[in-house]
Parts: sequence; C-alpha cells; structure tokens
Amino acid sequence: MAFVVLFSTMSFTVNMHYCGDTLVETTVFKKAKGCGVEMQNPSTDGCSITKKNCCTDEQLVADGQDELKISFDNLTFEQQQFVASFIYSYINLFEGFDKEVSTFQQYKPPLVVRQIYKIDETYLI
Repeated sequence: MAFVVLFSTMSFTVNMHYCGDTLVETTVFKKAKGCGVEMQNPSTDGCSITKKNCCTDEQLVADGQDELKISFDNLTFEQQQFVASFIYSYINLFEGFDKEVSTFQQYKPPLVVRQIYKIDETYLI
C-alpha cells in the first residue's frame, strides 16, 4: 500500500533529445545533454535567411497527485471482514512446527562388517 501511495504522488520529468527523426538520448529527472551537433548562429550582416536546427528537445512531465483523501475510517462491514480475514490468514502462513518430526531417529546405523575399499581393491595413493 505504501508503494501505491508513493508512486501515485510522485511526479517526474522525461527529457528526450532528437537529432532529425532519430531519438538520441532519453533522461529522467535531468536535462538531456544532446548529440553535440549544435547549429552556430550565422552572422546577420547582409543576410536575413537562417538555417533551421535539425535537433529538437521534447519534455514529458508526469504530475503526481497533490491531495490525498484518507478514507480508512469509512470501511464497510464487508471491507473490515476482508481485512481481518486477510491479516489472519497471512499471519498463519508463517507459523512453524514446534518440533521437527524425524522417523529415523529411533534406528541405529548399520554396522560395517567389511571394509568396502579392500573388497574393491581401491586405495588412495
């Protein structure tokens, strides 16, 4: 529930830099640096025609919610019943057994009658 409140109230900005029709850079929370192809301003001494820059910057802003209504005091009986049963079943998931039941504790391991490495004639050298 905390994540839902956090992400519904958080706002962020996505900056994109296009060089022509190609997306060059995308950043979140800061300004895009660009592709390094900046147009220089020509001198306007005797000419009034300027060339259009091929690079464009776009910015998408996702605004978060500013006002939150606390509505936990208006729970209906069915909602209260659901919350109580959910908490009860969730808590009972993690109950463990008091002791570990083992069926082989009352049996003793078999006795070694022969040494198997001598029978197979395998020795560690």
